[in-house]
Amino acid sequence: MFAIPCYMATFARGAPPAERSTLVEGQQFQDLVQRSRSLTQKILLSIPDTHRSCIHVETLQLNSSENAKLAYMASTIGIPSAPVLRVVSENFTLETSLIRMSEGLQLHRALLSYVSPRLENKLTGLLADIKDLIIQINKMLKMARAEAVVQPSPTPVALRLSGEYDVQVAAHLTLVQLQAFGQDTLRCLRSLDQSTGDEDES
Repeated sequence: MFAIPCYMATFARGAPPAERSTLVEGQQFQDLVQRSRSLTQKILLSIPDTHRSCIHVETLQLNSSENAKLAYMASTIGIPSAPVLRVVSENFTLETSLIRMSEGLQLHRALLSYVSPRLENKLTGLLADIKDLIIQINKMLKMARAEAVVQPSPTPVALRLSGEYDVQVAAHLTLVQLQAFGQDTLRCLRSLDQSTGDEDES
């Protein structure tokens, strides 16, 4: 089972709201936000093509209401749920948002890396983009923290795949979950982007 990276408990404190606002408005942070938005959009755009090239079981469709019925298989195979993401607010801090983005992206990168060799490494491009996005998110996280950040060392994934169908289902479910997580990530990044003029203040 993949162990989601654990950060230090001191993450809960973070910078005061006034300092955090100044940080977010800074040009360096905004450059990272916009770069991260661009990478997230690239990842989201590539998921349908990646799914088509890797998944050959006709009943496994990316945007299907039937995907909810595969929850038991996800549990059996050992695919963890993604961290819950919400737009930054008084009850959901910038640090928490960035930590969960990083955790979720690392989770999906580990899952896709595990199945990639069984799919003739057709996930290479997507994996490279996820890695780049993790780097950008962690740069923002480092800026958001006054204290030194200890980067986690993710535990390798160990999925239970008994045959080719399980590999197909694992790749399918991971891409479905990554798409939803990517949409949440994009929403959070959009709320931090000062250039959009459509920030979510809730």
